Amino acid sequence: MSKFSYIVTVLVFALPFPIGDWARADDVAHSFLACGSKTYIIDSSGKKIWTYPASTRDGYILSDGSILLTLSKSRAYPGGAVVRVERNGEDTEQLIWRGTQSEVNSAQPTADGTFVLTEAGPKPRLVEIKLDGTILTEFPLKCQTKNHHMQTRMARKLVDGTYLVPHLLDFAVIHYSQSGKELGRLDTTLKSDPDRKVHTWPFTAIRHGEGHTLVCCTNGNRVVDFDATGQVAWTLTNEDLPGAWLQDPCGAQVLPNGNIVITAYAAGRVDPNAPKIFEVTREKGVVWKHVDGQKAGIHHFQIITTNGTKLSQPPQK
Repeated sequence: MSKFSYIVTVLVFALPFPIGDWARADDVAHSFLACGSKTYIIDSSGKKIWTYPASTRDGYILSDGSILLTLSKSRAYPGGAVVRVERNGEDTEQLIWRGTQSEVNSAQPTADGTFVLTEAGPKPRLVEIKLDGTILTEFPLKCQTKNHHMQTRMARKLVDGTYLVPHLLDFAVIHYSQSGKELGRLDTTLKSDPDRKVHTWPFTAIRHGEGHTLVCCTNGNRVVDFDATGQVAWTLTNEDLPGAWLQDPCGAQVLPNGNIVITAYAAGRVDPNAPKIFEVTREKGVVWKHVDGQKAGIHHFQIITTNGTKLSQPPQK
């Protein structure tokens, strides 16, 4: 097993938990990695303690403390890239993958020391690679090809070796086999909106609990939890919150206690006082929020510690 591997744990989402322990935002303090137009780590006091000089789309703190980053396309990397950064005072960087198409939109480390990533472009695909870039698995993704940027986002390998991939403009989260066969799909279209005027585009899809799938529907400003049969079991909208905090909800993370942390990518542009990231209970109570007053949004993130204690690995994000 690779030294960059994770210890596999099982998290249960639907278990009840005491509201009293999580009732006030000042009871909870998280440190986290933020990925977006600005990339940084915030400690539990809210202080920025590390920055990376490039825009990123996805990121993970690895078990050895190094950071896996999915880089947005740039002059240096026209097709995006995946790098591992050693925080050793000089931030030594290792290039793991150079994108070959329009964008690399996600990269997930697995328990086997491999990396699962997606490429957007004329031939959208999922690949699983070794640390040296050797391709182990490759198959085409079943999404539209007119708009490369809106093809897919946070692809994740599941514990059974299959893959869960959200496809934005297709309004679909597709479950793929190891060979790329479609095993099933979740349609994120609202039943009340068959013409799809509400853009409930899936961005993040998290398999958790007993076959549930939590999906962030970006432009539709809602987070939906589907049960194992594909039925909607839980929904969070702005009507459930103190304000219009769901402004392009992109990334999410299910915490070990069952709470959900959500990032609203457009929150800073809509209202600088709206939280960039916030945590809610299953009962939709807000227990923590992070406000920075900046316009720059957070694309995805990883909660690292809660009240000084490291979270179990791998993160459900």
